[in-house]
Amino acid sequence: MSSPDPGARAGGSLTDVAGLKAGGLTDVPGLKVGHYTDPRRPTGCTVVLCEEGAVCGVDVRGGAPGTRETDLLRSENTVEHVHAVLLTGGSAFGLAAATGVVQWLEERGHGLQVGPAKVPLVPSAVLFDLWVGDHRIRPDAEAGRAACEAATTGPVAEGNVGAGAGAAVGKLFGIRRAMKGGIGTASVRLGGFTVAALVAVNAVGDVLGENGQVLAGARDEEGLRMVGTTAATMRGEGPQRLMPGSATTIGLVATDAALTKAQANKLASLAHHGLSRAIDPITTHDGDTLFALATARAGRVEDLSGLGVVAAELTARAIRRAVRAAEGLPAYGLPALRDLVSTAPPR
Repeated sequence: MSSPDPGARAGGSLTDVAGLKAGGLTDVPGLKVGHYTDPRRPTGCTVVLCEEGAVCGVDVRGGAPGTRETDLLRSENTVEHVHAVLLTGGSAFGLAAATGVVQWLEERGHGLQVGPAKVPLVPSAVLFDLWVGDHRIRPDAEAGRAACEAATTGPVAEGNVGAGAGAAVGKLFGIRRAMKGGIGTASVRLGGFTVAALVAVNAVGDVLGENGQVLAGARDEEGLRMVGTTAATMRGEGPQRLMPGSATTIGLVATDAALTKAQANKLASLAHHGLSRAIDPITTHDGDTLFALATARAGRVEDLSGLGVVAAELTARAIRRAVRAAEGLPAYGLPALRDLVSTAPPR
């Protein structure tokens, strides 16, 4: 059996296996990140605050997404700026957490001036984590407020926190053979700009490492070894019938570049390439949604090619870091990468 993945370390921040300096979403000036993790069962929410407003785009590609306030991000619509983005567990119920974020922002005078009121705009996306524990416990308005209270410009916690608390991966053959997902982040400096990603990973498919090996995913019947979901399917091992929306990878990429809303939407689209590099397979049951934020603290970008390349790569790195930081949930039969010492062969 091979040795444990070198990036799987208990606690603290991570350094990418490639030897690159670890970074996070808060490296982008103008952003704060806060997690709320419910102590009663593995679920929670994660808020990205941009109180003074940031241009936002979105690309919703999943077959069963759960979202709020994404229509206003279409390039032809009038609103340019948002004031936070929420990622949350709890399936559709978890969208209630956005109400708490909106209330918290309003109380502090943040929002779009509309007549006599300031209306905070908080696009949101959910993932399905009702597999683990009491499904009646899910993020609500108070959870959203708590995430805002916890938001800072400091290092971003990863793994079993916030929207990643109840995430799992490798579910095509059922939750019994799945492994723990989580939330991860990564950043890089590109010329005069900073680019970063934050992703909550709850995919049907496996998470792949830089070399194509499965880091975390579907296990064999004994639960001791990862089988490689695509390879097992090609051998004729039939997938379990899944409920629509029972998985999802949600997240965002961000930059301090000045982008138009149309450019932000395109950047969110380009970032999706990172999902296909780090998750295999992607299915119709995944409600994948990625946002893009631009805080305009640096110069304007005319050609998105460079930012797009970096956004996709950082999305893939954040996904891998999510499972490397994750801790197993033995009470729910979900081991983490660090709990297994063998991996599936390359695809």
